[in-house]
Amino acid sequence: MALLAACQPRATSVVTGPVATSAQAHAATIPAFAFEEATIAQLQQQMRTGSLTSHALVQAYLDRIAAIDRAGPTLHSVIEINPDALKESDALDAERKAGKLRGPLHGIPILLKDNIDATPMVNSAGSLALADNRPAADAFLVARLRAAGAVILGKTNLSEWANFRSTRATSGWSGRGGQTRNPYVLDRNPCGSSSGTGTAIAANLASVGIGTETDGSIICPSAVAGLVGIKPTIGLVNRSGIIPISISQDTAGPMARSVADAATLLTAIAAADSNDPAAAERRDPTPIDYSSHLKPDALRGARIGVVRKLMGYHPDTDAAMERAIAAMQAAGATVVDAEIPTLGQWDADEYQLLLYEFKDGLNRYLAGSTSARKSMADLIAFNLAHADQEMTFFGQENFVLANAKGPLSEPAYLAARDKVRRLAGPQGIDAALKAQRLDALAAPAMSPAWVTDPINGDHFIGAGYGPAAAARYPSLTVPMGEVHGLPVGIVFLGPAWSEPRLIELGFAFEQASRARRPPRFLPRLGSESTQ
Repeated sequence: MALLAACQPRATSVVTGPVATSAQAHAATIPAFAFEEATIAQLQQQMRTGSLTSHALVQAYLDRIAAIDRAGPTLHSVIEINPDALKESDALDAERKAGKLRGPLHGIPILLKDNIDATPMVNSAGSLALADNRPAADAFLVARLRAAGAVILGKTNLSEWANFRSTRATSGWSGRGGQTRNPYVLDRNPCGSSSGTGTAIAANLASVGIGTETDGSIICPSAVAGLVGIKPTIGLVNRSGIIPISISQDTAGPMARSVADAATLLTAIAAADSNDPAAAERRDPTPIDYSSHLKPDALRGARIGVVRKLMGYHPDTDAAMERAIAAMQAAGATVVDAEIPTLGQWDADEYQLLLYEFKDGLNRYLAGSTSARKSMADLIAFNLAHADQEMTFFGQENFVLANAKGPLSEPAYLAARDKVRRLAGPQGIDAALKAQRLDALAAPAMSPAWVTDPINGDHFIGAGYGPAAAARYPSLTVPMGEVHGLPVGIVFLGPAWSEPRLIELGFAFEQASRARRPPRFLPRLGSESTQ
């Protein structure tokens, strides 16, 4: 998703006693869950001692999905269950019993965003147009997860077509999956486009999840759901088998309740792709155990640059960021103000880049898919024919604009691509880091979640992840507190291939702040209703 605009700050109402009353009453409607907030390490310890099996864990998550995703608060975050999940868990339990352990993900249930090929499930990007698309093989990263011992629990809902169908879409909505809700306050938006993964992992519907990002779609839903999200450098994670928007900016990445779990998941999915030219940009392709970079003292001596031009759109978010700065300083970091000299200068070109690459990449994916729709033109025609289901609230402006674009050999495309990469990367993030010898840049990841509004669309007022997305560099968000009960996160931005350092900084900040809180499933802010 491309989030390129920000508005003026707005005041938010102060939440008082009634919300606490509502929280206490509504909490009684949510069944207790034995594995709430359980980490991968904790679950592995239980399986190691024999007090837990993968089968029992998978069944517990399936029951949890039935209780609060399909019923109860009806989160609409899981779009499809893997019918083989229990069978997969049984096979992994048998391996464990025989003494074969594949690694830290052995027997761990994982949810995947519904734009990633995973047999035997549909891969639809949330669209009814691809409800017939059953891939013949797993995406490369899914094969990596299964080889590592993960159980694919199912697929998560998303903003349809990864939030790139309309210019005024509602994040978290898809024709196939309906509207995903934010588990903290149910009438609030889960942000997109990895909205289902964000809500599901925050609500403890699986151990960890995979999202994808073009511009913000891992960082934003992670931030508003109180999660850790890692958007890797382009080329670190193989992208074959993922329904695309942009060959320049697309990537999959971990979404988890802790930095440790996110690091474990990144270790499993990071792998070179010989067919991806971006992978060749990594000078040292040696596999990395990102869990070895969980260093609680990593902020000591670090230099962090706060990009204040990525602040100022919400006073309470700014206040949370100031507390985060104080926490980093108390942990031994030097924190200075920093500027990305080219900030905002690539926005129009990035949009054109995405339009060109969307048509090219999607046509390539569809041509090799099992769907009856084989081109973007076919999708446009399908949406028109099924407008009562697909276009009740918003249209397909981006589809129409993208379909009018020419091939990727056109000078206009090449100029836009090169300009975006140059301004956001070497002349943007790299220049800011070099100017003050910084380890990373930091900013608020996102505003607090807004009220979902299908008629007017999303209400984005500001975000901090855009430069890393455009530059094709990594970013990592970690919870930094709440604004009136709504989570907000800090995002760290670094140069290409700096995931190890960002994980160090993010882990140290997490240990210093301990800011994550599980969701309370409030119906709305300030209401005593529990319905």
